[in-house]
Amino acid sequence: MMIEETAVVTRTAKGVAWVQPRRKTACGGCSLNKGCGVSVLEKMLGERNTALQVVDPLSVRPGDEVVIGIRESALVRGSVAIYIVPLLAMMLFAILGSAVVAPLYDGLSAEGSSIFGGGLGLVVGFGWVSVFSRRIKRDLRYQPVILRKTGYDSVPEQYIPITRI
Repeated sequence: MMIEETAVVTRTAKGVAWVQPRRKTACGGCSLNKGCGVSVLEKMLGERNTALQVVDPLSVRPGDEVVIGIRESALVRGSVAIYIVPLLAMMLFAILGSAVVAPLYDGLSAEGSSIFGGGLGLVVGFGWVSVFSRRIKRDLRYQPVILRKTGYDSVPEQYIPITRI
């Protein structure tokens, strides 16, 4: 299953394109538009232009409106890696700090060793995320791909990166 988004091509190179996703917001249709924190932040921060590099099997041109997609499993795996792994490492190291390290040293408080262990675990978790993201940077299973130009048929299945099970 693919997660799809409409975007406009800003520039191209051989086999890749840079696209600007269409900015969507739910604030226009919400009854709390004026008093919502998200609406206030959006007004303060303004529009951000985010260019994404995507795989281009169609040889699109700048200005083309396209539908880009990424496999749902890749998005879930990436999200787990970025959010869950550092938190789990932080909690594990904090527990190890208070339960294992503190009893080994008489003058060390459990709270202090737990805080130190949690901080160390967070650093280790973010280090793992850095290694993981470098490893998947060129993996086509984790790359967004242009599925079709708007108003056209979809890309043949052989151009969409395959997810291994």
